[in-house]
Amino acid sequence: MESIDALWQKFYDAIVTFGPRLIGALLTLIIGWWIINIILNVLRKKFEKSNMEPSLRGFLNSMIGILLKIMLLISVVGMLGVAMTSFIAVLGAAGLAIGMALSGTLQNFAGGVMLLLFKPFKAGDYITAQGHSGTVNEIQIFNTILKTPDNVTIIIPNGGLATNSMVNYSTEQRRRVDFLFGIGYGDDVDKAKAVLRKLIDDDKRILQDPEPFIAVKELGDSSVNIVVRAWAEASDYWAIFFDMHEKVYKTFDKEGINIPFPQMDVHMQK
Repeated sequence: MESIDALWQKFYDAIVTFGPRLIGALLTLIIGWWIINIILNVLRKKFEKSNMEPSLRGFLNSMIGILLKIMLLISVVGMLGVAMTSFIAVLGAAGLAIGMALSGTLQNFAGGVMLLLFKPFKAGDYITAQGHSGTVNEIQIFNTILKTPDNVTIIIPNGGLATNSMVNYSTEQRRRVDFLFGIGYGDDVDKAKAVLRKLIDDDKRILQDPEPFIAVKELGDSSVNIVVRAWAEASDYWAIFFDMHEKVYKTFDKEGINIPFPQMDVHMQK
């Protein structure tokens, strides 16, 4: 059995051999962590002065911090004499396992990054995506929050938003309002078109450039269908859409223009 002096000598030799490495590693960790925090504070202030989305600012700052801290950790572990090849292999295996377990989450994460970088829509835009329509309330890293016109909150994962088609109704300042009005086969088409033209001209929200378009679109089963296409500011779209239907109904009724509706004639034979 080894004597106490021999054990003490081994302990002393280990301290002499490993002590400087440990002290150097600790100093590197402390100083490196302090420098990283300074860098992140500087970047945070730079990002705040830019026009970058708040979610993207926080994400980039966090990712840069994580990468710098991983690099610092690898350097500290190397200073302690740990074989870097084995250490990196362990990190890689752990990363692969985590990635497979969180594949859906990572897809949403990547989708959030793409949305924040390329900005196909922004907060306040009205969009249709993934079978839902609403105003974008917030773009997060993993999800996008929509608010429907009836005040319902919809949470959509960013993975599907980034990889599937979507419609953004707020990209352009102007939108075309399309109408389809049916009149009876015995009614005067020119009179109906003149009535529609007057209703459009009287509504100052409807733009005259491009000029509104009115024409017979088709001869339906029970009506002559007249199409009306007019341009307006995007903010006036729905107000014009609803107002025009009401005005046309009242004016057609006043002018004696029939609005046909589906009906069935039954003939009985004895």
